[in-house]
Amino acid sequence: MAPAVLIENLQKRYGSVEAVKNVSFKIEPGEIFGLLGPNGAGKTTTLRALCTLITPDAGRLEVSGVSVIDQPRIARQRLGYVAQEVALDKVLTGRELLQLQAAIYHIPGKLAKERIDQAIGLLGIEDWADKKTGTYSGGIRKRLDLAAGLLHQPDVLVLDEPTVGLDIDSRVAVWDFLRQLRDSGTTVLITSHYLEEVDALANRVAIIDQGVVIATGTPSELKDRVGGDRITLRIREFSPTEEAEKAKALLAPLAMVQEVIINTAQGNSLNLVVTPQSDALMQIQQSLQNAGLPIFGIAQARPSLDDVYLAATGKTLMDAELAAAGSRDLKAEKKQSMR
Repeated sequence: MAPAVLIENLQKRYGSVEAVKNVSFKIEPGEIFGLLGPNGAGKTTTLRALCTLITPDAGRLEVSGVSVIDQPRIARQRLGYVAQEVALDKVLTGRELLQLQAAIYHIPGKLAKERIDQAIGLLGIEDWADKKTGTYSGGIRKRLDLAAGLLHQPDVLVLDEPTVGLDIDSRVAVWDFLRQLRDSGTTVLITSHYLEEVDALANRVAIIDQGVVIATGTPSELKDRVGGDRITLRIREFSPTEEAEKAKALLAPLAMVQEVIINTAQGNSLNLVVTPQSDALMQIQQSLQNAGLPIFGIAQARPSLDDVYLAATGKTLMDAELAAAGSRDLKAEKKQSMR
């Protein structure tokens, strides 16, 4: 059986910017696959190339064995795409918008009505279906957008940041719906920078950074590869570099410490990987006390997907988000100054 999605050596450049340098992954039929990474990592570009919305510079892209590049019309029939930004005609009711979507896909009238009624019921929007979409909350708008992407019953549903900006109740409702889709045999590809969302939903994950896939596997596999417990240590709220380096030199030789990373983006906090043992915190605290170093805060936890990202890139996803935001602000300031 052909993979539900196959992407090999995808590359896309916008002028001097390499949005996607070399992305490769494969998705099996009937799984939820998460593409995780910060804003600007190349997630949306990858999805838009897969959904025939942009032409890649290089690479192989297939949906259920159909080439997206050579047979885009057939590929579109097998894809459902829900973009990050919801675009609805505010004067139409939800039902009218779904009827329009069904007409675009040439779904016959009787079958269209059945599918529309089914989608409305599955997504729990019966009370809103005959009201104008301009009156919808963000969560209801997103559910209607999901319904529109499913009317033609695609093999693969592609979702770009499906729960961004939603309240927790709406997020949980979307999560439950995506699990139902998976259980019914639909393949789901989602992008997200919400770690808990990907961890909770995805059968497998690809982590993308600066246009390159840096890790692929199940969430458990990725966390197991990192190994050890995580300890986050702050000598002070904002530690001097010299003090952080002193603490690192002191703790690195300890038998249970596997790795120490100084996180400069978070006030020179220290991120330690330690072999799981009950007295790790006690030993670290004792070593720092003996050296006369204070402790502003310390915590121990099992590995997370953020730890996977940290181990691969030397920064957390939050750090990457902040750096990307700063870069965008700087570019905007330069453009403004040139006017």
